[in-house]
Amino acid sequence: MKNSSSKNDDWEQKREKEEDGKYLCDKKYEEMKEREETSKAEAKDSEGILKRELKDREEMSKAFQAIAQVRDEVDKLAERVSALEVAVNCGTKVANEEFVVPSELLMRQLLKLDTIEAEGEAKMQRKAEVRRIQNFHEVLDDLKSSNSKPFGNNSDAVSVRTEWLSIDSSVESSSPPPISPST
Repeated sequence: MKNSSSKNDDWEQKREKEEDGKYLCDKKYEEMKEREETSKAEAKDSEGILKRELKDREEMSKAFQAIAQVRDEVDKLAERVSALEVAVNCGTKVANEEFVVPSELLMRQLLKLDTIEAEGEAKMQRKAEVRRIQNFHEVLDDLKSSNSKPFGNNSDAVSVRTEWLSIDSSVESSSPPPISPST
């Protein structure tokens, strides 16, 4: 009987080993599945990050292109402003609309820049172009003002100022105020 008991024990041990082996295999299989799921999740996260980075780069590229187009238009307008500057500084009387048209065209370019969404370097370029347009606009305003002066930049021009007196009931003189020389 001992023999059969020993066989049963052997068989029991074998079965336990098999069950332990199955258990270990099942455990290894579950761990492998978990790692696979984690890897899939990490891959999806990485894919999402890459897609966002590509989208950001694409948007930045579009912003750079849009700013470059505005810059080209502003360069053309800068030539007009420069020609006006030469004309006014040489004493040539320029029609008022010669100042209005480039001024309005500069404002359109400024509005185009306002519609461009930009971050980082593109934002800095957009800001620099805005300042450049504002400077040209100021130059046009100064030229328009210089052009409208009756004597141009002539240093012999006289400035006329009107001084108003308050009427005091005790003063009966109706003479105008004395003229003071201008500087």
